[in-house]
Amino acid sequence: MFRKLSSYDEALEALERFFPSSPVGVEEVSISDACGRVSAEDVKSPISIPPFDRAIVDGYAVKASDVYYAEEDRPAVLKTLGSVKVGEEPKISVSKGCAVEVMTGAQMPKGADAAVMVEYTERRGEDLLVYRSVTVGENVMKKGSDIEVGETLVKRGTLLSPFEVGMLAAVGLKTVKVYKKPRIAIISTGPELVSPGEKLPPGKIYDINSYTLESSVKLCGGDVKYLCRVEDDPEAIRNSLLKAIHEADLIVTSGGVSVGPYDLIPKVLNELGKPGVILSGIAIKPGKPTTFALVDDKPVFALPGQPTSALLTFYLFVRPVIMRMAGMKATPLKRVRAVVDRRIFPAKGRRTFVTVTLRRERGRLVASPVPKGLSGAIKTLAKADGFIEILENQQFIDEGEETTVYLMKSLDEMEVQT
Repeated sequence: MFRKLSSYDEALEALERFFPSSPVGVEEVSISDACGRVSAEDVKSPISIPPFDRAIVDGYAVKASDVYYAEEDRPAVLKTLGSVKVGEEPKISVSKGCAVEVMTGAQMPKGADAAVMVEYTERRGEDLLVYRSVTVGENVMKKGSDIEVGETLVKRGTLLSPFEVGMLAAVGLKTVKVYKKPRIAIISTGPELVSPGEKLPPGKIYDINSYTLESSVKLCGGDVKYLCRVEDDPEAIRNSLLKAIHEADLIVTSGGVSVGPYDLIPKVLNELGKPGVILSGIAIKPGKPTTFALVDDKPVFALPGQPTSALLTFYLFVRPVIMRMAGMKATPLKRVRAVVDRRIFPAKGRRTFVTVTLRRERGRLVASPVPKGLSGAIKTLAKADGFIEILENQQFIDEGEETTVYLMKSLDEMEVQT
């Protein structure tokens, strides 16, 4: 048995006290590789956008004062001087009583302060008849009206999306400084594990945790640099952990943390370096064997081997640490309010997390516990849209009661039944 279980709140306090709260480093990357990365600096524009006054219609660049009186039955008559195409620098200027043909996006020639849409004009040789007046600045996008030189485009800590990357490209920036992705090692233990794609011998099972944890690490900003499976052998576990500690910034293990004769992870961690195990066993269900350790200042999270327990404890404890190491804000999981469709009882004396599916009924979300089974049940893991939390002092959540559901999938990903 565990000597003493830490409470859920004590486990969260240990995360804040012992584990990293700052990014692992900074690197400069091409904007082609910047999407999904976190900006490590405030990025200011080196130029104005647009970099010149430009026409936003096909038509003619004019002086507004030359056409202020123009009407259908009394057009203004101007002399055309030529044209300016998109992408070329104007070589002519607009003087009083004259006009220059422009295309959408073309640079406005000097002397012009407005553009008349082609629909309100008529060409007669070199003469241009203008049937509608314009005001100063009409149909013109002024220099710097979109982005001013020196304007902050991206703030430090911004998760770069295609939109931010597009802004960087628009002002001519080829690279951007971002926070390095923390290097993560994942070690799954157990002699029963076989890689997907291999033949499944009697008594063996396919390795799930390596892949669910690897995918989860990527979603929260980490980069898996070391992924391995080891049998329940102290020397093999020791060697794998030493390699992981050397190559990674944070280590996640699954399996080998309970109280059986082959649950060796905590013992090996204590042998590798100080302080070793910080916390072993948390008063939660599922996930009681979860263990935290520090070895050579590297965080180690030893999670249970059962797939649902491993993934849930990853979301609860590992995710926020990796996000902070990646320069992200450790934002809580998104949550929604839903009504439970049956009475749900917690485990006595433990913070209980119950996986649920969501469906929509009569305009509201309804949460239904995933059918009971062991925390290793595969369908429990695949079907869950999120989980609900029941406090230690709660007797139950009653049928029809509204509660908070923490989402493990986005609402867009879920097939929320109607």
